Amino acid sequence: FLSENASFASICEDYKIKFIGPSPSMLRLTKNKANVREIASKVGVPILPGTINPIDESDEAIEIANKIGYPILLKAAMGGGGRGIRKINNERELEELFPIAKRESFASFGSDEIYVEKCLENPRHIEVQIFGDGKGNVVHLGIRECSIQRKHQKVI
Repeated sequence: FLSENASFASICEDYKIKFIGPSPSMLRLTKNKANVREIASKVGVPILPGTINPIDESDEAIEIANKIGYPILLKAAMGGGGRGIRKINNERELEELFPIAKRESFASFGSDEIYVEKCLENPRHIEVQIFGDGKGNVVHLGIRECSIQRKHQKVI
């Protein structure tokens, strides 16, 4: 997605084209979702139970899953747009799918970093739309109900 692409935002900046979105540096910082979890945790924003840092071995994932309970999600740290997510219901699935998730993450995003997050059953996905002009003027554009999804991607 170009809206999440730091290189695209930088090119726009270089050519004096106004990019509507976060700065290239912010896009680079937030590309890695494990980093976002760590930053949120440090500043007191509630996050779902799971790992803060990426994990390398299925044993680590099993240990976390046994603490927080199944189901869990294995998520590609560099993923986005609902891609790179696998729901895991039990330890057998975790042992089987962990190496597959790492390979898929590398093939899709150029990084095999994955992390664990507690899976919420039947969650609501509500987005708050905010627009700012970079000069202190900010307006709330309403909310979007994005709960209808297929494979973790918004349908409506």
